[in-house]
Amino acid sequence: MSTVLYITAHPNDHHTSYSLAVGKEFIEAYRGANPADEVVHLDLYKLDIPVIDADVFSGWGKLQSGSGFDQLSAAEQAKVARLGEIVDQFVAADKYVFVSPMWNFSFPPVLKAYIDAVSVAGKTFQYSANGPVGLLTGKKGLHIQASGGVYSEGPAAGFESGFSYLKKISQFFGMDSFEGIFVEGTAAAPDQAQTIKEKAIAKAKETAAQF
Repeated sequence: MSTVLYITAHPNDHHTSYSLAVGKEFIEAYRGANPADEVVHLDLYKLDIPVIDADVFSGWGKLQSGSGFDQLSAAEQAKVARLGEIVDQFVAADKYVFVSPMWNFSFPPVLKAYIDAVSVAGKTFQYSANGPVGLLTGKKGLHIQASGGVYSEGPAAGFESGFSYLKKISQFFGMDSFEGIFVEGTAAAPDQAQTIKEKAIAKAKETAAQF
């Protein structure tokens, strides 16, 4: 049995979000093909994801210097403990499905906060004499991304910084593979938006059967 983290980063629901609409079809198809697997939905807009700030750096520094957890301030304890919960949940999973819109060529800031929370030395990667080494070998990920224009290919591809960033992070973590499903061009060609969504859903269902 595998554990899948279904990680969504959109303030709206699947009725108004192209990325969530496709993501919903993907995860339903995945559940149908893998009934024994556990799917955990993380709606990042509803989670407590501490920003890495002065309290976090101070708390981490005290722990690294040998201080006990009880010697941290209340703010340091709360933030450091919560970040530990987030990364431990991430490491314990086997598969990752990220769903987000493209905002300003990237993704919503809440998703960056989540990536920062799980990018922890000794958890998802470690340093070695030959440079950093990913610790999530044997795992894989997928990103479902919606955008008004076309950015996965063509003249605007150089501006795409959402899927490309997550793919780099997955490689840094040592994941075996990281795929992308793109729901794109819905604003550039609004008369074709429904067809674009339907094609992406078909791709999502096909991918779910093999993911």
